[in-house]
Amino acid sequence: MLELRPNCECCDRDLPPDSDQARICTFECTFCADCVDTRLGGACPNCGGGFAARPVRPAALLARYPASTVRVLKPHSACAAA
Repeated sequence: MLELRPNCECCDRDLPPDSDQARICTFECTFCADCVDTRLGGACPNCGGGFAARPVRPAALLARYPASTVRVLKPHSACAAA
């Protein structure tokens, strides 16, 4: 099950579970659409893979399967100007 991480790993922008701006790679590294398009060139700085829009978990299921509250922020050279 997806963790639905709460923020962009690059700029720390909030990405709530219903955000249409969240992008994930195959390892669930999570970034906002702006960072993916303007800073990362569409490639994950952790694994080199591509990104897909993160699915939105239906609100009715969030109570039973809540989103993660653990924020991940990593120092990537592409994000240094963030």
